[in-house]
Amino acid sequence: MIGFGLIGAGRIGQLHAENIVSNPRARLVTVSDVFADAAQTLADKTGAVVSSVEEMLARDDVQAVFVASSTDTHAGFIEAGVRAGKAVFCEKPVDMDAGRIRDCLKVVDASGQPLMIGFNRRFDPNFSALQKRLSAGEIGEVEIVTIQSRDPAPPPVSYISRSGGLFRDMMIHDLDMARFLLGEEPVSVYATGSALVDPAIGAAGDIDTAIAVLKTASGKVCQISNSRRASYGYDQRIEVHGSKGMLRAGNVHETTVEVATCDGFRADPVQHFFLERYSAAYRDELNAFIDVVEAKNAPAPSGYDGLMAQVLADAATESLMTGLPVTL
Repeated sequence: MIGFGLIGAGRIGQLHAENIVSNPRARLVTVSDVFADAAQTLADKTGAVVSSVEEMLARDDVQAVFVASSTDTHAGFIEAGVRAGKAVFCEKPVDMDAGRIRDCLKVVDASGQPLMIGFNRRFDPNFSALQKRLSAGEIGEVEIVTIQSRDPAPPPVSYISRSGGLFRDMMIHDLDMARFLLGEEPVSVYATGSALVDPAIGAAGDIDTAIAVLKTASGKVCQISNSRRASYGYDQRIEVHGSKGMLRAGNVHETTVEVATCDGFRADPVQHFFLERYSAAYRDELNAFIDVVEAKNAPAPSGYDGLMAQVLADAATESLMTGLPVTL
């Protein structure tokens, strides 16, 4: 069993803790959080102990560290973890600054320890199956990737003001997915957007509705649609059009039950939030990271994937501000 230390006892930290505890290949040894009460509550719930980060990294029974703390602490904790000889899993993003990410990755490379980044959507059973069939050539050469990602409701403006903006906070998942499916690096990004959902988001200097178009050197294109509002639930869809056909992964509904009456067919609503929609993805993500630790598999998504998603998010932000495409 891999002994884990968890840094961060907030919402996403609690999710990871539950998955570690329920995984027969893992053991949650210790929890650390800037808020002592939060750490103690989670430790009591999972059978772990509370420690400082320094104490956690000094423990011989901790082989791997999960970083689920605030974004501004990610790079520092990654560096401390790999320097202590631990494998590190970190929630996205590594940092809001691409230069800081590059510096962090130099430390990771020098340490020889693995770093995996939490782009969990790669592990969604539906999206993962689509990518495998795409890679197997089922629809020929990729021509158009279409990604739709819409949240049921916007976060509070207090969060928006420190999120880094929609492209770095929300669309960054879709930018990583675009790279995952295109099979080539984008060489240009054009983005536009508006504040249509909540005027306070616009007043805070951000947008809540956005489109981004990515293009690769060979001419493949990806279009991404984001909204902070979807009255019908958590909207997560992917379509890939190729030279021989199309692959599509639709929304996941609360049940597969449909009812047919004289008014037509009706299905149950789509799942309403990311915790439900991506519950299997988070579990599979953990197993993939355990494989990295046990079998020395190359981590994917890697720190480089985290860097490239941030570069694309920065380019989209620049394009929004200038109204022009950005060449990478």
